[in-house]
Amino acid sequence: MISWRKHYKKTLIAIGMLLSTSASIYGQDGDPKAGETLFKANCTACHALDKQVVGPALKGVVERLKSEQGLDTEWLHKWIKDNKALRASGDKYANEVYEKFNKTEMQVFPNLSETDIDNILAYTSNPPAEEPKEEAAPGAPNANGTAAAAPADKSVTTIMIISLLAIAGLLVWILLKLRQLVKLGQSDELSDYNQSKVKSFSEIYEKYHMVGKGLLAILAILAAYGVWNWIMWIGVYKGYKPEQPIYFSHKIHAGEQKIDCQLCHSSAKYGKVSEIPSMNVCMNCHRTISEYNKDHYMEPGKDKAFYDGEIQKIYAATGWDPAAQKYTGKTEPVEWTRIHNMPDFVYFNHSQHVVAGEKAIINSFNKKNPDSKIDVVCKACHGKIDTMNVVQMANDFTMGWCIECHRTTEIDMTNGYNKDYFKNLHDKLKKQYPQDGGKITVDAIGGLECGKCHY
Repeated sequence: MISWRKHYKKTLIAIGMLLSTSASIYGQDGDPKAGETLFKANCTACHALDKQVVGPALKGVVERLKSEQGLDTEWLHKWIKDNKALRASGDKYANEVYEKFNKTEMQVFPNLSETDIDNILAYTSNPPAEEPKEEAAPGAPNANGTAAAAPADKSVTTIMIISLLAIAGLLVWILLKLRQLVKLGQSDELSDYNQSKVKSFSEIYEKYHMVGKGLLAILAILAAYGVWNWIMWIGVYKGYKPEQPIYFSHKIHAGEQKIDCQLCHSSAKYGKVSEIPSMNVCMNCHRTISEYNKDHYMEPGKDKAFYDGEIQKIYAATGWDPAAQKYTGKTEPVEWTRIHNMPDFVYFNHSQHVVAGEKAIINSFNKKNPDSKIDVVCKACHGKIDTMNVVQMANDFTMGWCIECHRTTEIDMTNGYNKDYFKNLHDKLKKQYPQDGGKITVDAIGGLECGKCHY
C-alpha cells in the first residue's frame, strides 16, 4: 500500500513537471487582449494574422520561428524595435526576410516597450476568440440598429391579393347591376324632369358662355405655364444618385477618414475637369487594406462582408493578387456612371473656382449655411459630400443658380495667390463701387457676361 502511494506521488510530480515544461516551451508571456489593441494600432497596415498582406501572416510566428529557425523571442524584440539595425549587424535571417519581401522595409517601433512587444506576440500566439454572433429574431434590431426582417410568406401574400381583387370585381359588378335596376324602375314623371333639367343646363350655358370661355382661357394659360415650367426643368437632375459598379462611400473616406477631396480628384485644382480617379489611386491605400475594419462606421443595412466584397472588386479591376502581393496584368474596366455633367455649350473651369475663388466661395457658402463652417470649396457646389454614402447632385446646376452665386459671392481682395497681380484691378473696382462699402461681387468683374460661360 505504501509502495503504491509512493509511485502515485512520483507520477503526479512527473506529470506536473511535463506540463510546466510544455508551458515554458509553447507559452508566451504577455496579455493577448492588450496585444490585440497594439496589433491593430501598429501592425494591421502591413500584416494580418491569417494571410500575407505586405508582410507575412503573423499567427503563430513565435512557434514558427522557434521550430524552423531556432530563434527565440529576443530576436523578435530586436526585429520589431529596429529591424534596420538588426540587418546592419549582419544577422543572416533578418537579411533573408528583407530579400524575400522585395526589400520592403518594415517600419521601426522604438516607442514600443518590451511589455508591449510581449503583448503583441502573445496575441499572435493566442488571439482572443471572437464572440459568436447571435442571429436577430424577426423584427428585432440587429447590430446596425435596423430591424431584422421576418421571412415573407409569398404564397399567403399572393392569395390575399387575389382575394382582394376578386372582392373588388364583385362589388363593381353589383353596383352596375343596381344602376341598371334603378333606370328600369324610373317613372315617367322622373323622365320628364330629367329632360327639363338637361334643357335648363343648356340654357344656362347659352346665357353665361362668355364666363365659360374666360375660364377656359385661364385654364389654357395655366396649362401653357405648366408646360413651359416643365420644359425649363428638362436636364435638371437635383437628387440624382445612381448606383455605381463599385460601392464607394464618401462618408467613410472623406467624412470618417478625413481624406482630402483633392487627394483623389487632383485635377480639380489644376485643370478644367475634375476627373474620375484611376483605380491606381484606390490601390495606393487598398494594396494594404484588404478588408474593412468592422469597428469603424458601418452604414445601416450593410455589414463587413459587403465592404470586403467591394474591395475585392477593386482587386479584380486592377488585376491585383492579394495572396501573391503582385499584379497579374489581367485588368477589367470599371464603367462608372457620371453624376455631374455640364452641357456642351457651357464652359466651366474647376481650377478657376478652386484656386482663384476658393476663399470667396467658402465665405459665401458659410454665410448661407451658418451651421456648416466648411473649409473645402468643393461643398459649395457639390453639397456636404462628406456626409453622403451615395453621392447625389445636391444643387440645380441651372444658369439661374450660377448667376445667383455670381451676384452674391464677394471677390476676395486679399487672395495670396494673385494679390499683386490684380492690385490695379482691385483698386479700380473699389473706386467704381464705393456705394457698396467695398463689397464687390463676381458680377462686377464680368460674372454675368454671356461670353464667360458660352462661346
